[in-house]
Amino acid sequence: MAGTRSSARQAANAAASSSPASSQSQSTANKDGAAGAKRKGGPTTSPKAKRGRKGAKKEQATLEDTLPNQATEDGSKDTEMKEQNEAPPNQAPEDESKDVAMKDESKAPSSESHDPTSGQDNPNGALKPEDPAAANGESSKKENLDTASGEPEQAVQVEAKQNGTEEAKPSTGGDAVEVSSKREESTPSSILEKGIIYFFFRGRVGINEPSDVNDIARSYIILRPLPHGAKLGDGPIGDAGHNRMLALPKKVLPASPKDRFMTFVEKTNVTMDEIKDNLSSSDYMTKTAGSRHTPAAAPIGEGVYAITSTGRETHLAYILTIPSEVNEVQEGVGLKQRGSFVTSAKNPETAAPAGASLPKGAEYPKEILDEFRGRGWMPLEPKLLDYENTQFLLIGHNDGALEEATVPQPEDAKQDKDEPKAEMEKLEHEDDVRVEHLKGDDSVFEDLGLSSKEYPKLQTTW
Repeated sequence: MAGTRSSARQAANAAASSSPASSQSQSTANKDGAAGAKRKGGPTTSPKAKRGRKGAKKEQATLEDTLPNQATEDGSKDTEMKEQNEAPPNQAPEDESKDVAMKDESKAPSSESHDPTSGQDNPNGALKPEDPAAANGESSKKENLDTASGEPEQAVQVEAKQNGTEEAKPSTGGDAVEVSSKREESTPSSILEKGIIYFFFRGRVGINEPSDVNDIARSYIILRPLPHGAKLGDGPIGDAGHNRMLALPKKVLPASPKDRFMTFVEKTNVTMDEIKDNLSSSDYMTKTAGSRHTPAAAPIGEGVYAITSTGRETHLAYILTIPSEVNEVQEGVGLKQRGSFVTSAKNPETAAPAGASLPKGAEYPKEILDEFRGRGWMPLEPKLLDYENTQFLLIGHNDGALEEATVPQPEDAKQDKDEPKAEMEKLEHEDDVRVEHLKGDDSVFEDLGLSSKEYPKLQTTW
């Protein structure tokens, strides 16, 4: 059980024991039919940030090392840029001097000027959903012999399904991930992908504990996709080797439709060990200032996500599990308890706004390039996130963002599918129970295979 987190939850649950709704939620926590509502108590005390210890040096250059340097904002940044030139190539410090300047983002398409909202460039309507099994390196046609009966596993599953006795079986992705045919049948096709999402940020050189957004060098989003029919049980998520690491040069998330922030796929199809290498601290020497320290990235949130299609546009929607209540750090970077962004992917063969692109774009195969049909942008699909250097816009929403991203589609209603929002809430409820049974906020480290002693604690206050 988590310390402060589960104590607060248990106290709140005891106080509300007279409520039938609360009792029902407690008794059905780990079942498919569990309510999506999160079991929370009153406001809890947020854990204070702790100073992390030094980790292993990074051995591979990251995406941000290739970004063009921008003009410095003050004298201290000039010094850091000078030191950067003196650092070894594989130990270049991460600071805001490497951030892509989005000065001309106003030239990028808004939510009203490209196909995700206008529909002019997407006459066929809804996007074709990605095959989650294929995205996770799993084959739906795999036939292994059942050890008990000697019959093909696929035949055993069909017979069990017909008899109504099929049970969810563990996925090879991790201890907590289970695949259920019933869940897959009920999950709407408008959910193109679902999974676990993690939010991190890294302080500027020499700043282990940022005191405000200006002390942040770079923010990251880590996506851990799950099979379409996945449900969550107890234990860590596990390493399926299909994780994605996204970089946010703006350091914060868009807060309104006027905010259109470019985001990059820095690493794709990476293991937990590779993520650990990229998030760890490092030290390097400079001629002017001697030894310099790049701090380890600190977690600021964990939850569930879904990439959804609403017909003419796609969205990246999320619900936070950790922390149980957003605080000043989360609010400072634009994280909400529930939120979503309109997403639009850039065609690497078309010109980008000045200062808002990478030296080298994503290398898509011809069939993907053909889907752009000569346009500069198209709705983001999960398969595009499997290519490094994919560039896409996150466009902010007003209040009610999750509702806008999870509008039920007519075809799903005809097939008696769950509503997208209901599926997300169900998955988050399972994640909430899973986190309680692990180490509370520290379950982020458990999931990613990180040592909580080498990384800052989940930060909620500056």
